[in-house]
Amino acid sequence: MTDAIIANDLHFSYTQYDESKKPIFQGLNLSIAEGSFVAVLGHNGCGKSTLAKHMNAILLPEGGKVYVFGYNTSEDEKLLDIRRNVGMVFQNPDNQMVANVVEEDVAFAPENLGIAPQEIRKRVDEALKTVGMYDYRSHAPHLLSGGQKQRVAIAGVLAMQPKCIVLDEPTAMLDPHGREEVISTIEQLNREKGITVILITHHMSEATRADRVIVMDKGHILLDGTPKEVFVHTELLKKAGLDVPVTTEIISQLNRTGAKLPSDALSIEECAQALCAWLKV
Repeated sequence: MTDAIIANDLHFSYTQYDESKKPIFQGLNLSIAEGSFVAVLGHNGCGKSTLAKHMNAILLPEGGKVYVFGYNTSEDEKLLDIRRNVGMVFQNPDNQMVANVVEEDVAFAPENLGIAPQEIRKRVDEALKTVGMYDYRSHAPHLLSGGQKQRVAIAGVLAMQPKCIVLDEPTAMLDPHGREEVISTIEQLNREKGITVILITHHMSEATRADRVIVMDKGHILLDGTPKEVFVHTELLKKAGLDVPVTTEIISQLNRTGAKLPSDALSIEECAQALCAWLKV
């Protein structure tokens, strides 16, 4: 399996108001396999959004290298190739809306890439159908729900036909229904189209649906593994200022009272089965 993203000895810092430097990364090493679904967790200021912006050269390393499908993000002549391969979806979909009609908004990025009109029409229709928004193609974006707007934003990225989509807390402003709409959509993109998905999120329930979870703390990788491998470290996660999935918390508390439930029962179904088996004992 090839790597979609590689960070090699990445160093980066922000310049503050007093012109002092605030280090974010001091030698970060990370690789993300093509075709995977990776969730990145961490409290505010841990570096997860900064990492996301390095993945399509919005930010550039101060030291070390970041490679995107083999392209060095520090090489100016590779910028267009990088942006074609990695699409970004941000927290507020309103900030990505540029047109007064849904299909025109989705067409904006491929038009700027110089794609032929006939091909743009095809890409727009396919992208809207993929995210379940084709029937809304003539609607005004501002009349859509939050979840629908975010799906249109994803369609706008899909119309560029990227190999990877980075979503920086795309559900933070949505209600539970809207969150489910978006997460189901990106699961489908990963599963059916093989698109690499990197999801920056605060929601533990979303992270449990990824293939891999990376937990960041103070610019470093604290934990890295499958959801089952990561979320058994409840105390470590809490020390890092993070919650754990509700199912994990229930089992953890019961085990403190003497129960012997499997600590890696993450899904509601797994948790329910474990509880039923325990209660029958």
